[in-house]
Amino acid sequence: MTGQTTTVPLTDRFAGLCELVASKLPFGLNRIVPPTFLGFAVINSFTFGVDLVLLTVFHGWWDWPSPVAVSLAYALAFGLAFVLNRAFNFRSHAPVGGQMVKYVIVVVINYLAFILGVGAGLTELGVQYHLARLAAGACEAVYMYAMMRWVVFREPSSGRASR
Repeated sequence: MTGQTTTVPLTDRFAGLCELVASKLPFGLNRIVPPTFLGFAVINSFTFGVDLVLLTVFHGWWDWPSPVAVSLAYALAFGLAFVLNRAFNFRSHAPVGGQMVKYVIVVVINYLAFILGVGAGLTELGVQYHLARLAAGACEAVYMYAMMRWVVFREPSSGRASR
């Protein structure tokens, strides 16, 4: 032994942990839940927490109007989610420009449909703003994972038929 140690990049350790956990899922879920879904859940749970903290600061503490507070918290959290998912979850090395354009389009659609449509709509109907944001978050999670996996960070086809 030469005394040299190899350092595994944090991105590879994150992916390896997601693969390990996915392989151990019970009830046959290990055959249908991809590791990237787990990675997405971890990263986006974290950034959703960031979103809620920012929303609380902007609206709850600083008394900014709800649409302004929701929009700014959302934009900051989704920017962070893009960076973390690109690096840690999907480990993409494709040019960032094209991915960023796709991501912005996906996020704008998500924002209009789920954040303003569901979240702000429920708030205007009298639902407490944190609960409204949680409901919107559940809807957007399904949409965002699908879009990130199959649109934004889609791997180039290798010429083989995909399943």
